[in-house]
Amino acid sequence: MAFPLKDWIELHSGAPHHLARSGMQGTLRTVDEALRQPEAPDAEGLRTEVAAVLGVAARRVFLTHGATEGNTAVLFFLAGRLRRTGARTPRFRAPVPEYPPLVDAATLAGFRRVSPETTADVAVFSCPNNPTGRVGSRTEREDLLDGVTAALADETFREFGPAASLARAGTPRLWTTGTFTKVYGADALRVGYVVAPEEARREFAAFHGVLLDELPPASVAGARAILAHRRAILDEVQSRFRRNRQALGRAVPGVPSLDAPVWFDRGSGGLDGDRLQRRLIRAGILVCSGAFFGDPTGVRVCLTQPSFPADLAAYLHVRDAGPAARARP
Repeated sequence: MAFPLKDWIELHSGAPHHLARSGMQGTLRTVDEALRQPEAPDAEGLRTEVAAVLGVAARRVFLTHGATEGNTAVLFFLAGRLRRTGARTPRFRAPVPEYPPLVDAATLAGFRRVSPETTADVAVFSCPNNPTGRVGSRTEREDLLDGVTAALADETFREFGPAASLARAGTPRLWTTGTFTKVYGADALRVGYVVAPEEARREFAAFHGVLLDELPPASVAGARAILAHRRAILDEVQSRFRRNRQALGRAVPGVPSLDAPVWFDRGSGGLDGDRLQRRLIRAGILVCSGAFFGDPTGVRVCLTQPSFPADLAAYLHVRDAGPAARARP
C-alpha cells in the first residue's frame, strides 16, 4: 500500500523530507538498553505477552509486521466477507480528521467511504485520534459504531497514556491493532499485532496464515525484550510526554487535553494549513497540514522530541507572524 505522506509534503512544500522514522526512534535510552538484551525468539511467547499487556486471550492475538499491515489485513478480510454475503459495494465511515493510511487501506480493500452520519458496514478510526491526540468520549465512539457490522480501532498511540485497550472489553465485532513502532520507537523491528473479536478469530486465523509471513526471529526477540523492560520504557516515554504537554499548556493557554503526543492546531479560529506548512518548512520546521487528514483548517504538531519546548517556541513565532496564520475565507 502506498504511504503518501512524504510525497504529499514534497508536493505542497517543494522541500524533500526523510519520513521513514517515527518520532521516538533513537531517542529512548531504555529502548536501546532493552534491545541489547534480546529474549528468545519465541513467537508464541510474544503472542502470550502481548495478550497479557492488553488483557485479552492469546488466541485472539495475531502478529504482523506493523499496524499498517494489520489494518490492511483486517480490512481486506472484512471486505471479502461482506462481498460474499452482500450484493453491493461495502461501505465504511471514518471521523474527520483521520489518519489517511486507514482510509486508504479501506478504499484499496474495496470499501466505499460514506459520511460519518451515513449507514455503513464498517467503522474505521484511530484511538487516540491521529491527528488530534484525543481518545474522544464514549458517546462519540458509540455514534461511530452505531449500526455497523464491524469496527477497526488503530491503537497505535494508546500507550502514551493510561487508557486500557478497547479490546479488553471483548466487544463483539470490534478489531484493534497496535505496533511497537510508535510508543517504543522500535522502527527496525517491524512488529505489530491484530486483536480479533472472539467470534471471528478462527476464520481470520486461516486468512492470516495464508497471506502474512512469519516475523523474523530477530524481530520477535527484540519485541519480547521491549516487553520485558516495558515499565521502564513507558516511564521514560510518558515522562517526556508530560513535560512536553506541560510546555504546550504554558505556551498555548486553553489547549485541549491530549492523550497522545500530537496536537491539531487550529489557532484561535482556524488556520490555512497548507499555507502555514509551507512557511514553516522554509523556516526548517516540519508539521503536517490538516488537509492531509481531511481538515485543511489546521496543522498537526508532534510532541515526541526532547527538544519540543524550544521547537514549539520557534513554531509559534512563525505561526503568529504574517498572513499565514489566518484561516481560509
